[in-house]
Amino acid sequence: MEGDFERRQDTIEKVKKFISTFSILVILIIIGIYFATGIYQVEPSEVGLVKRFGKFVRTDEPGINYHLPAPFESVTIVDVLTLRKIEIGFRTTAPGRYSEVDKESLMMTGDNNFADVESAIQYRVKEPELYAFNVKEPDTIVKYVAEAMIRERVAQRTVNEVLTSDRDAIAIESKQAIQEALDKYQIGIKIENVRLQEVNPPDQVLAAFDDVNSSLQDKEKTINEALSYYNDIVPRAQGQASQTVQEASAYKEIQILNAQGEVARFANILEKYIEAPEITRTRLYIETMEEILPDARKILLFTENNDTLNFLDLDGILSGGDSK
Repeated sequence: MEGDFERRQDTIEKVKKFISTFSILVILIIIGIYFATGIYQVEPSEVGLVKRFGKFVRTDEPGINYHLPAPFESVTIVDVLTLRKIEIGFRTTAPGRYSEVDKESLMMTGDNNFADVESAIQYRVKEPELYAFNVKEPDTIVKYVAEAMIRERVAQRTVNEVLTSDRDAIAIESKQAIQEALDKYQIGIKIENVRLQEVNPPDQVLAAFDDVNSSLQDKEKTINEALSYYNDIVPRAQGQASQTVQEASAYKEIQILNAQGEVARFANILEKYIEAPEITRTRLYIETMEEILPDARKILLFTENNDTLNFLDLDGILSGGDSK
């Protein structure tokens, strides 16, 4: 009996020892699991923002990282490389399919008209600690700020400017204004692009606007045709005018040179005439006859006393006949 009692006592001791060892092991496992909860992974496009007792202490880069388990430290993972997008006036329901949000897209212009303006804003996180901890729902703030700035730029223009010429200007100005407002609010976001997707008149007046646009296109076409005709006619007229001026200048120079030549010739003849008047008079007479007689076929000859008229028929002489 005494031996059985000792064996039971020994068995109880072994069980107690096993339970104690197992309890310690379980506790160690629990502690290990607890500390293992601090292991986390950061993807290539992300960073890990670690807070200790609620205060931001460091930024962990992509890869396997560790922070003390709660309640000592916690981590907030922020994607800083992915391009985010906010849609105003429409929503993407499926690839290539959209639904309109009229209360966002309908905007008043500066001439008290309305236009449906659908826009998309693309942005990235540039300061993750501000994005994660400085404000609540930063993406919602971006949407509201972007819509307000676009409405303000649309309200500064006429409906025709919004629909036609100033779409790019509105997008550029809105991007700058949105960025300045977000920097003021310290949200830690960088606006990459503001694009006006669709800008149309409201459905109620769409037909009237189509007629106006058609008229404007006809006007532009007529102006372009007139400018084309102008650019064709004016250079040709200018060329002809320049040619006429050049020909007149050349004719002027020729006439001046001819006149100068005649003057020089007359001065030379006058000089010779003063030196020998009779000889010069005879020479001039002979030169004049040389110019006249080659074309003459009949010549009248007078005697010295001018009382006898003789007729010289050169045609007859040349053909072998007599002359009187």
